Amino acid sequence: MRRIGLDAADIRILSAVQQHGQLSKTRLAEIVNISATPCWVRLDRLKAAGFIRSFHADIALERVCDFTQVVVTVSLTHHRKADFDRFETFVRDQDEIIDCIATGGGMDYVLKAVCPNLTQFQELMQKMLDAELGVDRYMTYIVTRSIKSTRPNISKLLAASVR
Repeated sequence: MRRIGLDAADIRILSAVQQHGQLSKTRLAEIVNISATPCWVRLDRLKAAGFIRSFHADIALERVCDFTQVVVTVSLTHHRKADFDRFETFVRDQDEIIDCIATGGGMDYVLKAVCPNLTQFQELMQKMLDAELGVDRYMTYIVTRSIKSTRPNISKLLAASVR
């Protein structure tokens, strides 16, 4: 299903900023293949409508410092709204947890944590358990290397949804 209010130029703008981040007015217009002023007006409209959440850089963290990355699956004991809310509030407050998705099926959540070392990751997990969030069980998976980390291809997603 195509979202109301987005045309091909809007999709090109979204794809360009997703791939390149914040660009100059001229460079964005070149990539999108429309003149600069209308391009910038469209970008402002897309920002105001909430299509663009933020701009950020993809830092090569392994070049900056040593770190331990861990994927954690979590299952809660109870599945009431209050239980989910309490757990999610805790997760949002932890800088070390960089990604969290709620899932259906065997586990309730999949988290990605980045810590300076394994000891500090273990301290994070102890903090989670001490907070009495109703964690029934969790499994940890140490990341040994990252094979692929990217964003979805907006144009492909839209093309597939139109069929």
